[in-house]
Amino acid sequence: MSDRLSVFKTYKLYVGGKFPRSESGRVYEVTDSKGGWLANAPLSSRKDARDAVVAARKAFGGWAGATAYNRGQVLYRVAEMLEGRRDQFTREVAEAEGLSKSKAAAIVDAAVDRWVWYAGWTDKIAQIAGGANPVAGPYFNLSTPEPTGVVAVLAPQDSSFLGLVSVVAPVIATGNTAVVIASGKSPLPALSLGEVLATSDLPGGVVNVLTGKAAEIAPSLAAHQDVNGIDLTGADEVLAKELEVAAADNLKRVLRPHATDWQAAPGTHRLTAFLETKTVWHPTGNLGASGSAY
Repeated sequence: MSDRLSVFKTYKLYVGGKFPRSESGRVYEVTDSKGGWLANAPLSSRKDARDAVVAARKAFGGWAGATAYNRGQVLYRVAEMLEGRRDQFTREVAEAEGLSKSKAAAIVDAAVDRWVWYAGWTDKIAQIAGGANPVAGPYFNLSTPEPTGVVAVLAPQDSSFLGLVSVVAPVIATGNTAVVIASGKSPLPALSLGEVLATSDLPGGVVNVLTGKAAEIAPSLAAHQDVNGIDLTGADEVLAKELEVAAADNLKRVLRPHATDWQAAPGTHRLTAFLETKTVWHPTGNLGASGSAY
């Protein structure tokens, strides 16, 4: 028999590229599908949420200003890092969702593939969400998509990893920054994802991960004047309605919850959910019989 003591992992929030404890110092027990203790997770406060918004806003300019190709490279690097920690995430997903090892491994593989999917879309979404518009006059009229800004994301409650990736990756792929409220009952894969993001090329503050009670911290994000959009996927019907009302105060973009098969092809609707369209008119110069002079 071994006489060594087990070293239990202390999970922390991921905010601004760092790993702070909750400002309140509170934690809550996380259990597996059979009620067995797994870990203590930070119980985020409204102050933690405000700190996460500050970090996301600070990171927004640099991330939105990066080339779409560069963002794609960064997302692909995240997929590489996840692939290297496949066994860890398989174990965490199996414990969180009560799945067999083989089914959990399939979920993790799908999540890695989803990062690659969205990495490939970063420099292509403008081709389907923008374009040149026909106008009657000597003008170019161009519509181009731009990121909305800071987006609060309520991750799915029942899909602790694949669902999480499916709501976070499209938000940052298009140049937004995110404040994510992880699944309350299964937060450990999200906290481990924060560790992966910290050791990838993703700038600190682009993704910030909070754990705890969505009903406690989401209202402050929905009402926050420096949050530009909110994804209500992980909210129940009552909470979603409350957050929609709060979000209307500064005209946030709102993605309402709906039934989703996370293993189905994701499509592009989440990529376009938090994009704004900028239309620019530019004179073409004199139009003569021989053509245009710019």
